[in-house]
Amino acid sequence: MEQRITLITLGVSDLARSKAFYEALGWRGQEVQETVFFQAGGLGLVLWSREKLAADCGLEAGPPPSGFGGIALAHNVRSDAEVDALLALVEKAGGTVTKPPAVNAIGFYSSAFTDPDGHAWEVAHNPAFPLAEDGTVTLPDFGADR
Repeated sequence: MEQRITLITLGVSDLARSKAFYEALGWRGQEVQETVFFQAGGLGLVLWSREKLAADCGLEAGPPPSGFGGIALAHNVRSDAEVDALLALVEKAGGTVTKPPAVNAIGFYSSAFTDPDGHAWEVAHNPAFPLAEDGTVTLPDFGADR
């Protein structure tokens, strides 16, 4: 298996509401057959019915999870001010800020929110993870200082 992620699909309870939320954050997508596709850098973020996604994975949907679902998506930005501005936009669009922006225990500025279906996102300005002009992140060589 190549070390690559092509699509991330979020199971949602109300496709129109979720599409409107991400569009309010400035994302532009295409809706095809009750599925919304957003180009997100080098991968795609997909919104699809939670029940249909579960069935497609050979699983039972079960009740929507309450609390943390065990995965967080991350969106790195280029400055602390961008973290603050994005969180203000998230609240206006109907998301929930779950961790106010602050310098975290590791030393960079971050925050977290959930979308209308409870999918967790981290928003961070981490100078150790530089962003190219196109938004591509470059992970540092964690072994370089050892």
